[in-house]
Amino acid sequence: MDLCTASAVELARLLRLRSLSATELLTAVLTRIEAVNPSLNAIVTLAAEQAVATAAALDEMAARDDFAGPLHGLPIAIKDLAETAGIRTTYGSPIFAGHIPSSDAPYVALLKRAGAVVIGKTNTPEFGAGSQTFNQVFGATRNPWDPRLTPGGSSGGAAAAVASGMIPFADGSDLAASVRNPASFCGLVGLRPTPGLVPSDVLDPLAVVGPIARSAADAALLLAGMCGADAGAPLARPDRAADFLGLRPASLRGLRVAWTPDLGDLPVQPAVLDVLASARAELESAGSIVVDAAPALSGADEVFQVLRAAMMAGLAPMLRAYRAEVKEALAWNIEKGIALTGEVIAAARTRQALIFERMRSFLAVGGYDVLALPTVQVLPFPVEQEWVTEINGVAMETYIDWMRSCSRITVTLHPAISVPAGLTPAGIPVGLQLVGRYGADRQLLEIAAAIGALIPVPSPPASGSREPVR
Repeated sequence: MDLCTASAVELARLLRLRSLSATELLTAVLTRIEAVNPSLNAIVTLAAEQAVATAAALDEMAARDDFAGPLHGLPIAIKDLAETAGIRTTYGSPIFAGHIPSSDAPYVALLKRAGAVVIGKTNTPEFGAGSQTFNQVFGATRNPWDPRLTPGGSSGGAAAAVASGMIPFADGSDLAASVRNPASFCGLVGLRPTPGLVPSDVLDPLAVVGPIARSAADAALLLAGMCGADAGAPLARPDRAADFLGLRPASLRGLRVAWTPDLGDLPVQPAVLDVLASARAELESAGSIVVDAAPALSGADEVFQVLRAAMMAGLAPMLRAYRAEVKEALAWNIEKGIALTGEVIAAARTRQALIFERMRSFLAVGGYDVLALPTVQVLPFPVEQEWVTEINGVAMETYIDWMRSCSRITVTLHPAISVPAGLTPAGIPVGLQLVGRYGADRQLLEIAAAIGALIPVPSPPASGSREPVR
């Protein structure tokens, strides 16, 4: 068995049986990182000594037939936006290039409590702004399917590391599209969970943390180690880890799917639509009831722009102090937030509540299990390109406009997952986005697991394996 391409679920089973030790698994992972990471630049800070000590302590526990939790001995690298005690956390900014936190972000603390071995940090754009992973501190991350292309973002380092077999799964944060976009670009599963499911120190339901993995079952396992209440995170819900263990695929026969290729008006590249059309045919052949339908999300773009900018305004003191060291797209977004009035923000919150209700009603009244649509409107683009400026001849005015197939869903606050839908003729992955009912995260993962079994996608060349990922 290649430990670096084995499923997280299987690795967890072997660790529980003591057929595999945490130290053996960590050694394999560190060897893979040494071989693959230089060409991809996915893991930007490696804390090998700390990880070795943690793995050894976990092995001592296992020798006493004692296990830390569902993630006992499984290695993970944390997105460089989340604070990690004793491990450099830069937020992708030269301003914080030497920052070493003294405490963990809430969900990182939960991951450690569940037995995960933190090996380092994954790359992210500056303060997570943009779906292209590059920054002045570490440079750009490349896509394992084709290193000339971007892995997306802002969890691009996480997705590239998982797809190339450097780690079995990874955390990501999602505001506009930052879990779903890189999952799509790298042929992975990425869940934007219901707000509050994973505790965060960001007090806004627009921004969530979720798992990125090679399968829905692996994503569910990671979610089991990330979810839970936290006294310091008021939006955190007291979900039980056991709710996401032992995931089984849903039945696709009779599954009611509302299908929209463009949410009514979004430009989508033909190559994306071709792959998704084939995926739709597979679902129908499996007995799913697929209906052309889309929720009314008018106003979602404006609401997202306002609420995102309002969040970005929190970086105003940093911008004033270090303007020359902040990239232009981020500076624009912060300044947009500074210029907002309370009346405009309040109006956006009111409209968001209406949009949430429209999505809730659309799924409930129509009897749909999920809404299906493109995860990303484009294929992965050259790593030198900062953001998509046009789609099918339609100009994108800002650096986040090309992500509307995801950002509109963000505004609804409903859980959404990207699953591999297949490859283009050139061998580039395309993701299918599924939106579930509010709070129905496990059901969404079960549906994703069934689609993963229906449409297996091979691993990228950089993983060292071409076997289908299931």
